Amino acid sequence: MSCSLRPATVADVPLILDLIRGLADYEKLAHEVVATADSLRATLFGSPPAAHVVIAEVNGQPAGFALYFFNYSTFLAQPGLYLEDLFVKPEFRGRGTGKALLLHLAKIAHERGCGRMEWSVLDWNEPAKGFYRKLGAMPLEDWRIMRLTGSALAQYR
Repeated sequence: MSCSLRPATVADVPLILDLIRGLADYEKLAHEVVATADSLRATLFGSPPAAHVVIAEVNGQPAGFALYFFNYSTFLAQPGLYLEDLFVKPEFRGRGTGKALLLHLAKIAHERGCGRMEWSVLDWNEPAKGFYRKLGAMPLEDWRIMRLTGSALAQYR
């Protein structure tokens, strides 16, 4: 098996959308995907891009992706890397593809002087939680994610 990682290009937009839909199916959240090729093209490849994507390929076939962006920690006074999504197609799991993606992002975080790298994982996703713990990640038990979206966000126009 030959796994390679590369930054996504605008030509990858249909693939990125397909991988997002695969992730949403896995997470039982397909009904929440409203992303389109046009919205991905505008937000990922506009100026400036809102986020970055790394594509994993195994023997030349698309195997997965990681989508990330940079944030900032006031306590550390350093940037951070936030992993929004990591997904490996079922047929490529258990071969080191997910680990390669995650470690690649850790390297980017280190090179960019980030003080931390963070992401969220669904409570029920025990395989993912075990995978992340094996790499040294620890859950933040005292923190909960808060979100404004849809009409709750729109009311503040």
